Amino acid sequence: MTEDSSKGIGHITEVLGPVATLACHPLPPLRQALSVTTATDRYLLEVNQHLDEGHVQAIVLHTSRGLRYGLRADDTGGPIRVPVSPSCLGRLLDIFGDPLDGGPPLPDQDRRSIFGEPTPLFETKAGRGILETGIKAIDLLFPFIRGGKTGLFGGAGVGKTVLIMEFMHSVATIHKGFSVFSGVGERIREAHELWHEMQNAGVMDRTLLVFGQMDESPGVRFRVGATALTYAEYLRDTLGGEGLFLMDNVFRYVQAGSEISGLMGRMPAAVGYQPTLMSEIAELQDRILSTARGGITSVQAVYVPADDMSDPAVNGILNHLDTTVILSRGQAGKGIYPAIDLLASRSNFMDRYFLGDRHYSVARTVREHLARQAELEDIIRMLGIEELSVQDRRIVLRARKLMQYLTQPFHVTTAHSGLPGVSVPLSSTLSDCEEILSGKHDDRPEDWFFMKGSLEEEAP
Repeated sequence: MTEDSSKGIGHITEVLGPVATLACHPLPPLRQALSVTTATDRYLLEVNQHLDEGHVQAIVLHTSRGLRYGLRADDTGGPIRVPVSPSCLGRLLDIFGDPLDGGPPLPDQDRRSIFGEPTPLFETKAGRGILETGIKAIDLLFPFIRGGKTGLFGGAGVGKTVLIMEFMHSVATIHKGFSVFSGVGERIREAHELWHEMQNAGVMDRTLLVFGQMDESPGVRFRVGATALTYAEYLRDTLGGEGLFLMDNVFRYVQAGSEISGLMGRMPAAVGYQPTLMSEIAELQDRILSTARGGITSVQAVYVPADDMSDPAVNGILNHLDTTVILSRGQAGKGIYPAIDLLASRSNFMDRYFLGDRHYSVARTVREHLARQAELEDIIRMLGIEELSVQDRRIVLRARKLMQYLTQPFHVTTAHSGLPGVSVPLSSTLSDCEEILSGKHDDRPEDWFFMKGSLEEEAP
């Protein structure tokens, strides 16, 4: 937690759920961390609003049970600060940098504010090259950009968290980089499973997990992303190399902000969201930067309420992303994993100049086949594939094989599926797709391509 201080600044005048009103003199600045100590507990509060010249409202960053009128509040001297150290890798921490894994506390020699100073524009680096993940569908059609931002959009149960876990595995094993995972409003079951999956996959020593759980104060859920970003920035600047910043789930961050806004009495805006929605999203997203010292590539899971992509929160997040991967409940229902909607997803860097002639041509041809199959789906359903022209029939059959080929067993699901996970280099994916498109595998049944790695390894 934030370092102790004995500087009294005021006292509590009202406690309403996770919001406390305090009479203060002098008036602390916004985002200042205040400390309240009782006989049994110590509480941290973050100043969120000035009511008048002598009163503030603050969000309690713990359960407010035990707080009461008249308790003294001490000024900690600054915003929330967390201990940073290279030994944070391999750990499971909370918003204050305290361990949740039963291990020893991090060394306390260096502390950083969770509201880091903005990186000067001249030090930032733009997206540069492809960050291969070993996942065929992603690398071929929606490649991750080094230093870019990718969003995984989908409703509940379509595989967002599994994909994030596989990305963490890929960065640790393929690129030997670090991963910082921010669990915003995670269920305790999800946090427990993720922690053990990372240990079982052998990549926990290159991973840091930071959790603000679902049963905690909205202030914790709102600030846990800032804590995780502070660690990601520290590791970027000290270790260098490739870093992955993951957040699951950005929508819960928006919900926590909406909850705080309502508790503060602010008038809601569109669809009941807080009036500060766009600036809060931008504040978090604009800290995800790469510099000459190291790169941070971001992958963010985004829950889509009622599968409605026009939701204001979803649109606000979309504006900051380079790549959008939309997960489809229909694909998941067919047993297609990863359950990506290959036509609705997109990447801003899908152009010939960035990808090169070969990659761009193969990806464009694959999308053309898939799009033509989607156009003919109703005709096939009503009249049968035999009624199509010879050319359309060939396109449909190859598109179906491509759809099956772009499925893949993951390393992090091996214990559940029984299928050993595979990583496929982009060069192999391009070669395999060229073979399917050329007709080399026209004599093979569709199910032969399902949940395979490279065709070169699978072919007899």
